[in-house]
Amino acid sequence: MHLHSIDAWTHSHDYTTTAEQQAERRTRWVVYLTLATMIVELLAGWLTGSMALLADGWHMGSHAAALGLSVFAYRLSRRWATDPRFTFGTGKIPTLAGYTSALLLGLGAFWLMGESLSRFLNPVRIHYGEAIAVATLGLIVNVASAWILGGGADHHHHHPGHGHGHGHGHQDHGHPHAGEHKDHNLRAAYLHVIADALTSLLAIGALSAGMLFGWAFLDPVMGVVGALLIGRWAYGLATDSARSLVDAEDHSETARRVRAMLEAVDDVQVADLHLWRVGAASHACIVSLVTHDPRPLAFYKGLLEDIPGLDHLTVEVNQCRDERCRT
Repeated sequence: MHLHSIDAWTHSHDYTTTAEQQAERRTRWVVYLTLATMIVELLAGWLTGSMALLADGWHMGSHAAALGLSVFAYRLSRRWATDPRFTFGTGKIPTLAGYTSALLLGLGAFWLMGESLSRFLNPVRIHYGEAIAVATLGLIVNVASAWILGGGADHHHHHPGHGHGHGHGHQDHGHPHAGEHKDHNLRAAYLHVIADALTSLLAIGALSAGMLFGWAFLDPVMGVVGALLIGRWAYGLATDSARSLVDAEDHSETARRVRAMLEAVDDVQVADLHLWRVGAASHACIVSLVTHDPRPLAFYKGLLEDIPGLDHLTVEVNQCRDERCRT
């Protein structure tokens, strides 16, 4: 009689990717850069009496707070990765932070729209040279931040330590390969700096035209344009991250592959199939199949090993003894 440790049948629910670890470090550096710029602008504004520098300094502070939320989410996700309270790990924490950041971006867009519209009704005196200098500094800082973040795009990375699977009874759990990488938290941080860069760029154009040609009306016009673009980005990020949070993403292509690979064997029919995201590059899958002649669970698991990102796979095999199951 052979005895096996229970550890042979369990696996980790830590789905943190190396890409997320790198994103946390990059986002932290952006926070440091933003805080440094905030301090410089506040000191310069206080010494020179420039309200434009003081205002942009506090704006940089709010920007640092929003980016700090992204760093905090990565840290919590890593710290609680092995906490049993999180049934499928902590992969949704960065997604929740991304959704929250989307709401903050949306609020910023509403504020910018309201402020721009009020300038049409109540124009204010603009110190063009000073304002252009501040906008240029903001543009430089945000372009540097975007470069540090590496584009905020989705990448394909492999997990540092997921690659085992064990069967027990009629169920089997496994960690095949990493797949599509979708980091809503990094995307949110990237959109924050791009939104700021956009407003700085539009401001430089509008302020330059106002200083050279007296077209002061361009300042609020560019504000409205910026608000609309930022609002659109915020809406896209909010809807995308919300779908992930409520497990409503489109997994039809992966589901089609799972079904096709299983139903290509003997008389196998897939009776039930569920797919949902549990990490930036990880998905959970529960599949229930029906067949007259069941094979070992390892056989069915092996069929799905080439599908990337199925890092929590549960297979249920049901034997049908009725001839009608073949139709």
